[in-house]
Amino acid sequence: MKKLIEQFPGQLAEALAIAKSSKFNFSKKSFQQVLVSGLGGSGIGASIVEEYVFDKLSIPFVVNKDYSIPKSVNTNTLFIACSYSGNTEETLMAVNAARKCKATIVCITSGGELASFAKKNKYDLVLIPSGMPPRACLGYSLIQLLNVLKKTGLLKTSFETEVKASIAMINKETVKIQVAAQKIATSLHGKHIALYGIAGSEALMVRFRQQLNENSKTLAWHNVIPEMTHNEIVGWKEQHQDTCVVFCSHKGDFERSLKRMAILKKVVKSYTKSTVDIELKGQTHWDRVFYFIHLTDWVSVYLADLYKHDAVEVKVIDQLKGAMSKN
Repeated sequence: MKKLIEQFPGQLAEALAIAKSSKFNFSKKSFQQVLVSGLGGSGIGASIVEEYVFDKLSIPFVVNKDYSIPKSVNTNTLFIACSYSGNTEETLMAVNAARKCKATIVCITSGGELASFAKKNKYDLVLIPSGMPPRACLGYSLIQLLNVLKKTGLLKTSFETEVKASIAMINKETVKIQVAAQKIATSLHGKHIALYGIAGSEALMVRFRQQLNENSKTLAWHNVIPEMTHNEIVGWKEQHQDTCVVFCSHKGDFERSLKRMAILKKVVKSYTKSTVDIELKGQTHWDRVFYFIHLTDWVSVYLADLYKHDAVEVKVIDQLKGAMSKN
């Protein structure tokens, strides 16, 4: 897993190259909504893109993580099916439902049944490299999602230049990132973990939590401001010295939300001495996103080392898939 994390900047560069060479057959019609179906490591990229386009698209962008699809899906829907393996049963059922609704369909995958489905039905297909854990391939899917939105004309903002600058920034900061990640992992070792961020970055909290789950083999929970300051903050009423709270933010976050976080920190620190601050560093949106992803991916594998876990194995998921295939 460490080797795969080391390759993250290179993966982003390769993803840009794949996007540049991708050809699509979109019709000229105007879409009324975009729906992306994907789960786990294949779906988190869509959640990150969803937050990015929140104030950029004039139509709804919805991420679906279930077998079924909304009733609103129709001929005016751009439906993007994203499954790294190409064999995710929930995504396969969802894209088949979208086909029946005559949606415009794009498939992003490394192969499997989804690739066969796209070829059979003559849908646009973006193939990404295979043979890796889906959670280690976030860069591939995320960039392709942005590219599809750009090629449809829905996303007017150029992202390529920002991403290239982010790659250079990560490469330059590699040693510092790894040192910081080791320190954070040490703070999390042996603790219950709470991840607190600010709305607009919730997908990054989810990504961090998922990496802790799969790589570190540990549980964590997350919440975001302002919502949590209307409920979860009240739960901090007793000592929780066995819990480490990670506060994640950047200087460009909404001023009122940063003020809420400052107040939240004071409350939390009354009940646990274990806290960590992570600043999303960088000059642009994608700087902050990719810096945070790279940093927290390293945190998850260093924490796996401390627990003496194999960061790659996910036997329980394989067992679940095996059990599901029998029915």
